[in-house]
Amino acid sequence: MKKLLLILLVGLFVVPAANAAIVTYGWEDGGTILTSYGDIIATNVGAPDPVHGGERSLYLLDQAASGTPEVFVAWVVGLTDGDEVTANIWRYDTTPSASPSCRIWGGYTSVGGTIDDYAGSAGGNSDYGPGTGWDQTSYTWTFDSDEGARDGLTIKVRTYSNLGDFVWVDDLEVIYPDGTTAHIPQGASPVEESTWGGIKALYR
Repeated sequence: MKKLLLILLVGLFVVPAANAAIVTYGWEDGGTILTSYGDIIATNVGAPDPVHGGERSLYLLDQAASGTPEVFVAWVVGLTDGDEVTANIWRYDTTPSASPSCRIWGGYTSVGGTIDDYAGSAGGNSDYGPGTGWDQTSYTWTFDSDEGARDGLTIKVRTYSNLGDFVWVDDLEVIYPDGTTAHIPQGASPVEESTWGGIKALYR
């Protein structure tokens, strides 16, 4: 019992690192994605489609005959070696151990480039989810500038499915270094964007 209590107390104090900023986005303003790769359709939807928080979510329809299409839901620029970026997002499918499913993935962009200036894969998680409705997945990247050639990190949702399959995602949260810039879908108004100092002030 004491061990369980200790674990719970530690969990309560898992917080963003100092000098970190947070941006959250739940598709409430009607936005969709920043861009995409491969044949995939992204649509802002509401009930009766599954929604995790609020009244809207993002519906992803796989249109690819082959390959792994993906949508870009955030882009952090101004990063340097060793910077950490964490993304959390809720996803929905009801197909345990089968397609469709999705996971978080990352990619690098070149210095001074656009979101489409791909400069290598940043990898992502290996978790495809339980396929029993909504679950939250997350990943933390440690930035590698490739000797100064890149300064951006794209955060993507990759679908693993067959042509015509679909999933939903909602309630994105990105934790990134203060002083860098995080872009989220067009027209978005972040639910929260603040420095770690501002977050701590809320609890004084």
